[in-house]
Amino acid sequence: MACGGLMSAPVCLIENDENGKLCVRKQAKDILDGIKEPVVVVSVVGLYRTGKSYLMNRLAGQQSGFALGGTIESKTKGIWMWCVPHPNKEGHTLVLLDTEGLGDVDKGDEKHDTWIFCLAVLLSSTLVYNSLGVIDNMALEKLHYVTELTENIRVKAEGSRDEDESADFMRVFPSFVWAVRDFTLELTMGGDPITSDQYLESALKLKPGNSSQAERFNLPRRCLRHFFAVRKCFVFPRPASTQNMRKMEELTEKDLDSEFLEQANTFCHYIYDNADPKIVCGGRTITGTALGNLAEVYVESIRSGKVPCLENAVVSLSKIQNDRAVEQALESYMTEMLSKAQLPMDPADLSNIHTVAEKKAIEGFITMSFNDNDQIYQKELMRKIQNEYQDMCLQNHQASHMQCEAVLLEVFDTLEKGISDGLYLKPGGYRQYRDMLAQLAEEYKAKTKSQIMCEEVLSLHLKAKEEVGNMILRSDECLSAAEQEKEVQRLKNEIIEQRQRGLEEHNKLQEQAFKDMQRTHKEHIDQIIHQMEREHERIRRDNEQVLEAKLREKEILLQQGFQQDAARMQREIDSLKADMNKQETSQPSTMSKVLDGIGTAAALFLPGFIPKAAGIGLSWLSKRF
Repeated sequence: MACGGLMSAPVCLIENDENGKLCVRKQAKDILDGIKEPVVVVSVVGLYRTGKSYLMNRLAGQQSGFALGGTIESKTKGIWMWCVPHPNKEGHTLVLLDTEGLGDVDKGDEKHDTWIFCLAVLLSSTLVYNSLGVIDNMALEKLHYVTELTENIRVKAEGSRDEDESADFMRVFPSFVWAVRDFTLELTMGGDPITSDQYLESALKLKPGNSSQAERFNLPRRCLRHFFAVRKCFVFPRPASTQNMRKMEELTEKDLDSEFLEQANTFCHYIYDNADPKIVCGGRTITGTALGNLAEVYVESIRSGKVPCLENAVVSLSKIQNDRAVEQALESYMTEMLSKAQLPMDPADLSNIHTVAEKKAIEGFITMSFNDNDQIYQKELMRKIQNEYQDMCLQNHQASHMQCEAVLLEVFDTLEKGISDGLYLKPGGYRQYRDMLAQLAEEYKAKTKSQIMCEEVLSLHLKAKEEVGNMILRSDECLSAAEQEKEVQRLKNEIIEQRQRGLEEHNKLQEQAFKDMQRTHKEHIDQIIHQMEREHERIRRDNEQVLEAKLREKEILLQQGFQQDAARMQREIDSLKADMNKQETSQPSTMSKVLDGIGTAAALFLPGFIPKAAGIGLSWLSKRF
């Protein structure tokens, strides 16, 4: 079951600084910054000295790693992190978070425990709650942190405290796994065998009545049922003798109870198969980089005395992520262009390199970008890539121009020396000059035919030599006045024709630029559509999961006689269905708005030698060109 790994051992992710305030460790943040793929985040929480760390080591496929300890002291302080390749999901990283044991009397700061629990909930996609013995009222009372979630976590930046947020919590909260350690009872109810999941759900049954005692009894149960759509339970027998339990890190599998080993393997396989990638509000899957930024955003909120807000965190995270996404995508584009482009080169070949580099850059941006709903950052990337490509095209023109000029100076050197020596200032000299000019022009074209500025440079040269040719023509006594006049006109026509060939070169460059723009537009649109479809599907799936959980909860409430609670749940179900229908109907208009925005941006970011105009649609440009 060894996962191998990105990290050979865990590191501390969140700790207390010298002032006793939570902070994110730079070492751990740097590790997360290097993880560009989606992360499946599994956190374990529970009272101290309940064996949480052992389960996390098992998930990492290692015998040791997270500190276990064999005394009554809590070993884990803060939140520790271990990133390993996901054993089942290719292209994903499994991030294991081992939290400081809750309820350690030596800390004397219960609020600290609350924040550790909240951070575990906020950062994970699967939350494992580890406890000893049985799931009874005492065990649920010790899980009082779950009852404080609504006080310490907000989903929306604006909204009444009385507003029901259970659906919002369900969408972004992790799945919940209760791991019951040292379980010695038989899983039976009324003489019939039950599953561990049925055992958990039975423990979460509500008590009828409106007394304060009933409310206190129901509160943790109601919170678990309302906040966590997916709930799972595993019961583990004692793994070894009391003496061996003190040295768990040294024990091999043959030293452990076989039933415990079987259950531990079942637990690990369940996590590997069912723990989803971490998402935030809006159904966005996040990478390791985003997870590190998210941890900093939440910790900074706690440090400043504020209640962490998921919606605000997404706004902060999107700014951090999108700025970096643009920067890294542009860096990727430039690296690809500079490594592949050898100037001067054929514009079509440069265009092909640009196409590949841009596609790679956009894919990287889409993967890393976050909540760029109005495509503000993608438009910025379009503009920056277009500017860099335009500069590269200009450099290509200049390099070609310089190379053509160098060839031209070399080829026409003989003619220039003849002019300087007065070789053509004699009877019959003009015909000799004209033939030599034509011969050298053909030689120059042969040597520069692959250059994009070939005709342009020759055109400029012939224009510059027009007066010299006329002077030689006038000095040639072998030609009559009529013949001279005819030659003057022929020379002008040649210059005009050459200039026309230069303009044709420019037209080809314009056509190439427009084709590049069209390909750029298509690539951006394809990537956006693909991303929006994936996100829409994720949101739909999350909503259906929440709806299914609420329908199931309503049925249970009805069966147990809680008519008022069932009616309230039905109102929540109706509200959720209305939201789902609204999202479905707004999808086409949202897509149309996005495509219009990208189309306008594409028109505005055309190269300098293609007209730019605000509001010009692509169809209009197609007709113009």
